[in-house]
Amino acid sequence: MRLSSSAFTEGKNIPRKYTCQGDNVPPPLEFHDIPAKTVSLVLIMDDPDVPKTLRPDGMYDHWVVFNFLHSIADGVHGKNTAGQNKYTGPCPPDREHRYFFKLYALDTKLSLHAGATKKEVETAMRGHILAEAVLMGRYVKT
Repeated sequence: MRLSSSAFTEGKNIPRKYTCQGDNVPPPLEFHDIPAKTVSLVLIMDDPDVPKTLRPDGMYDHWVVFNFLHSIADGVHGKNTAGQNKYTGPCPPDREHRYFFKLYALDTKLSLHAGATKKEVETAMRGHILAEAVLMGRYVKT
């Protein structure tokens, strides 16, 4: 399984349009080679480079979407670190950060409601992951 974007490539900069300094909309994502037995997909976007002075765990969850198959727009939005059930674009407070878009193919739909946290989603999908793909982009405010 592969995850790609027409807006940026692995390890490269996420365009400003998809950040807090732009339109703050999610970048286009494409899924490839989804396993045949996939019942649903999960997408999590997070930033592990947050200063520990701001967040002790050093992590910021930007986007949590689950229970979709063909289009992210059909998914259920979980709660991000900002407490919102939507995408929140990169907005690093201090330096360049890495943003990981993680796609999971599952053999089931998750019995969760909108607003589930990343931790709740990760717990619910344990034992149901058929395949995983990751796309990492970078961003620094200018």
